[in-house]
Amino acid sequence: MLVLLILHLVAALLAPLLVRRWGPRACLLLALAPAATAGWAVAHTGAVRHGGAVVETYPWIPQLRFDLALRVTTLSWLMMLLVGGVGALVLVYSARYFPPGSVGLARFAAVLVAFAGAMLGLVVADDLLLLYVFWELTTVFSYLLIGHSTERRASRWAAAQALTVTTLGGLAMLVGFLLLGHHAGSYRWSAVAAAPLPGGGYLATAVLLILAGALAKSAVFPFNAWLPVAMAAPTPVSAYLHAAAMVKAGIFLIGLLGPTLAPAGPWRPVTVVAGLVTLVGGGWAALRQSDLKLLLAYGTVSQLGLLTVAFGAGTPAAALAGVALLAAHALFKAALFLVVGLLDHCAGSRDLRDLSGVGRAAPLLATVAALAAASMAGVPPLLGFVAKEGVLAAFTDRPWVLVGLVAGSALTVGYSIRFLWGAFGTRPGIADTVLERPPAAMLVPPALLAVAGLAAGLTAGWLGGLLQPYAELFGPVEEHLALWHGPTVALGLSALVLAGGVLLHLLRGPLAPVLARLRSPVGGNQGYEWVTHRFDRLAIEVTGVTQRGSLPQYLGTVLLVLVVVPGGAMVATAPWRVGLAPWDTPTQLVVCVVIAVAAVLAVDARRRLTAMLLVGVTGYGTAMMFVLYGAPDLALTQFLVETATIAVFVLVLRRLPERFSARPLRRSRWLRRGIGVAAGLVMAGLALTAAGARRAPSISAAFPDLAVAQGYGRNVVNVTLVDIRAWDTMGEISVLVVTATGVASLIFERSRTGPRPRRPRPATPRPGRTVWLRGGQTLHERRRSIVFEVVTRLIFHTVLLFSLFLLFSGHNAPGGGFSGGLVAGLALTLRYLAGGRYELAEAAPVGAGMVLGAGLAVSVGSGVLGLLLSGEVLQSVKVDLWLPVIGHFYLVTSLFFDIGVYLVVVGLVLDILRSLGAEVDRHVEAAGEPGRGLTVRREGPGA
Repeated sequence: MLVLLILHLVAALLAPLLVRRWGPRACLLLALAPAATAGWAVAHTGAVRHGGAVVETYPWIPQLRFDLALRVTTLSWLMMLLVGGVGALVLVYSARYFPPGSVGLARFAAVLVAFAGAMLGLVVADDLLLLYVFWELTTVFSYLLIGHSTERRASRWAAAQALTVTTLGGLAMLVGFLLLGHHAGSYRWSAVAAAPLPGGGYLATAVLLILAGALAKSAVFPFNAWLPVAMAAPTPVSAYLHAAAMVKAGIFLIGLLGPTLAPAGPWRPVTVVAGLVTLVGGGWAALRQSDLKLLLAYGTVSQLGLLTVAFGAGTPAAALAGVALLAAHALFKAALFLVVGLLDHCAGSRDLRDLSGVGRAAPLLATVAALAAASMAGVPPLLGFVAKEGVLAAFTDRPWVLVGLVAGSALTVGYSIRFLWGAFGTRPGIADTVLERPPAAMLVPPALLAVAGLAAGLTAGWLGGLLQPYAELFGPVEEHLALWHGPTVALGLSALVLAGGVLLHLLRGPLAPVLARLRSPVGGNQGYEWVTHRFDRLAIEVTGVTQRGSLPQYLGTVLLVLVVVPGGAMVATAPWRVGLAPWDTPTQLVVCVVIAVAAVLAVDARRRLTAMLLVGVTGYGTAMMFVLYGAPDLALTQFLVETATIAVFVLVLRRLPERFSARPLRRSRWLRRGIGVAAGLVMAGLALTAAGARRAPSISAAFPDLAVAQGYGRNVVNVTLVDIRAWDTMGEISVLVVTATGVASLIFERSRTGPRPRRPRPATPRPGRTVWLRGGQTLHERRRSIVFEVVTRLIFHTVLLFSLFLLFSGHNAPGGGFSGGLVAGLALTLRYLAGGRYELAEAAPVGAGMVLGAGLAVSVGSGVLGLLLSGEVLQSVKVDLWLPVIGHFYLVTSLFFDIGVYLVVVGLVLDILRSLGAEVDRHVEAAGEPGRGLTVRREGPGA
């Protein structure tokens, strides 16, 4: 099974390349991936025939007891057949459905194969969390498939609606999974099902949350509105997602959990009532449609309601009939959607008001459609008849449910006849439709599906034997699937259903006004639009009240919430009562006083630059506290970060007023002081609470020994960053890359890959005059400082060498890639401040994006290197070396990870200097502010 998942992943990745080379014909090759799934299921029929299971387990995250647990039983075996078989036929169909050169075809093929793989993972997952992962993957891929025609607003709206509804349902379902898994002590469904169920409201809550996800995914009332709208997708998507795959996910989940959760209080009422409403309402809505695709869409909603009733009943007879109906529906509905696609392709229309005489022009196509529609209506000897008769027989002891089933099934017969009559009938007064000859490659897939429905009906007894192990999970099976049970109540009801459907069609004229007036409870989109409109309105109102454009107000609100909520809870419980020593040395008290005084003066500062420097004093004071507590690495990093932050503030402050606004300061000064003091006290209390709340020994106590034994370094902080918690660092540098991208692209909307500023030709220097910085000559005289240029020229390379020293020594001494990168970034900042943006281009003649990408690539590559050498990603490996002059020494592979961190930090600083620095210079010069102009005659391109 894992091999099948990998096969789908590889096929999805290769799909764009194959489509670019072979066009739509590449779909024929890609069809091999889902076909392999169906072939695997056929090959393992014997293993599940008598209730057995095929199980595969692969360790994934042992600390969380999270494994790739895959399990195939009768129900998942059937779903594998449908997902794989129908998926392969849809891809074969797509090879002729899309003309060569279709826009987005490469993306469509890749996403469809990826969706098939995600659906496969969903039906074979035994772990509830793994099932949820695949569940959400199907949601994302279906969003991309429904919104295939990105230029059409209807497609984008339909995709967004499907994503919103199914994602919200999925989140609710996840909470239900967490409740069940927490109670059972495992998220492996086979283990959860074997554990005793919780009682009372706990189980009822979990059941309702899970059902919310299942009903939303399968478009069952009240979550049904998204599926008809999703018909904006291409017809192959509708045939696969909305007939055989995605919408079956919720039904599959109900069937999977039913044997265990059906006895729970809300399970049967919710599934049966919601299913009956959907069955009748969807059937009524289908009778009102003139678009054949919409008719089938509402018919799908109706049939999903019937499936929900069958699987939700929780009885052996209903379960057996439900699993047979699951197979029948996939066969006939996928075939009918493909037939509609053929009609649209060959006749240029799928509106039944425009079609006439198609049955005479395309008798083979009409025969295929008749077989599939007859199965949908429940006409013997097709599988649809066998399954629906089984559903009616399962509810003969519940009259109110039986009435709903009969009414909904009669509506099904009515819209099935309407489909055939509208698509292939001949109507007086309408000219025969001009029809192109249906391509064989597009006719074969629906024909195979329709014939499969007939063959399965004729061999219903054999098929029932294959599916019976699933029904036995609910109890002993007394009724078996068969084409003929004799004169039974269910047979009579089936005949009544067929007669009622025929009567509905014959009375379509007199019923037309009634159909036009009465709206189905599941027929419209108004509910979704009303809810989304109300949320939009609420968002506007809340934004108008809270978003005033004042950063101090936002920050004050956040701090007030911090003071009131956790602060109030802390005062009520007083958890900070632990023994404390005021200080270890008097020096710590002195530093604290300096920090406090600087913070208070910062509140009173009127000038922005003064406030920034005072805030910087608090940062440097914090670094001194690290020094006094014996944390040189943290102190070094804090010093460097504070210095870099001050430099960034300086770059920004050039475009802001020199002074703060006086009026708000005078009015709210004491309020801000009070909020600041309260927030400080709360944070101090939270720190004390956290320090006193520990009950178990800290895992960091083992870090010093692990750093030497496994990380081969004596600097515990650095080894922790690049080895013990390397995954955390990988995520942090990824955030840095994203931050740099935002700075470069959002502030001035300039591409970092565009032309960098070229140094303009400076005025010819006087004979014998030394040029310390080449870019310095481009600055206005008021901005130049010869002393600054001389100092910069003298210390720049030394600072860079020091940054490299920190990089290479950081594994055993204070330093590391982050500190070294900050030092190198400060060296670049020095060059920029002394010589301007052209001097920065001289110092770093490379794009910031290239440096960032190289750093991330080196860090990821070091993880792969660890995998190759030790078998674990990001695991440090010691490599012994010898050189003639140096002698014996060793390298640790985590050094390369640290080099990547170094490059990412340098790239981030370079990006900030070129956006907040060089671009601000450009705007200042364009504004012609005094003291900012250039003394040169011209600028090069891109400057």
